[in-house]
Amino acid sequence: MKRRLWSGLVGVVVALAVGALIMLAQGYKPLSTYVALFQFSLGGIGPFTTTLKNSVPLVLTGLSAAVAFASGPVNLGQPGQFVFGALAATLGGLYIRLPAVLEIPLLLLLAIAGGALWSSIAAFLRRAFEMSEFIVTLMLNMIADFFTAWVIAFPLMDRKAFSPMTPQIAKSGWMPDLGLLSSSTLVMLGAVVLVWFVFHRWRAGYEWRMTGQNSVFARLGGCDIHRNFLAVMLVTGALAGLAGGLVVMAGPHRFIKGLGANYAWDGIMIAIMANNSIVGTLVYGVFIAAIQTGALGMELITNVPSEIAQVLQAVLVLIIVATREYTNVLLDRLSARRQAKERAA
Repeated sequence: MKRRLWSGLVGVVVALAVGALIMLAQGYKPLSTYVALFQFSLGGIGPFTTTLKNSVPLVLTGLSAAVAFASGPVNLGQPGQFVFGALAATLGGLYIRLPAVLEIPLLLLLAIAGGALWSSIAAFLRRAFEMSEFIVTLMLNMIADFFTAWVIAFPLMDRKAFSPMTPQIAKSGWMPDLGLLSSSTLVMLGAVVLVWFVFHRWRAGYEWRMTGQNSVFARLGGCDIHRNFLAVMLVTGALAGLAGGLVVMAGPHRFIKGLGANYAWDGIMIAIMANNSIVGTLVYGVFIAAIQTGALGMELITNVPSEIAQVLQAVLVLIIVATREYTNVLLDRLSARRQAKERAA
């Protein structure tokens, strides 16, 4: 745990330093840029709650990728599962009218079911035809994008709108705000706690982790490899679908063109940065959301283009992953030398 913490901190510091050098090379002032960036994302209750809200899809899709990668399946279908979860929640919000206390949980369940349904296709093809989920989930992303684009441009399109989008869902399905805090943040935090508990305190999570580390050992130890594969695919699809549903219910309250943005791909990147750690995914998800949220304010105050934030994000990924690996090697060497000296003494 300490090793992960130190390698992560070192990676962030080095990445920020590299970002500063890039800004200096472009003629910008790094210190004032970073102050503006984090002032508009973390400098106060309002900016911080906005950052938390923006972190919801990043953290949930990151959890989806982290659980999959740590358990063995290479599920890269988060973008498709995200938009199918969003579509399922939108359909429920358009055609179901219930009190908010019933409507909101129902739409969340529909979003979870939509994402799990889309991921189950890859699970079925793997089980029936030994098709690689790596390829299938990637291809399903494109199908999901085209299908949802057709749905919002033809059968469900709001005829009063000037671009493809659905009508707004029922107001009873909107995620309420608790002061400045969006309730979608609480749902996200609840999902993090639940996933952590399952992954680290439940038998199923133990089997998933063992399968991810050594599938042969897990199978010989009595783990049902096929059942665990199906369970992981459904759970990870459900998490990505939940992210899509929450974006609809807490944001535009309708399915709009480009709703998925880069949330899911950023989530996969965050899982890699966190080395598939559940808590690490939460921390890095909020950190990346802070960079993305503060980018607009940074541009307004310092005239530094918001694209710099994207460069900084890319540098963060590269440096953090590289620093973690180098730090691990360095600490292993130091530990080996210390043990050798103790034995010699």
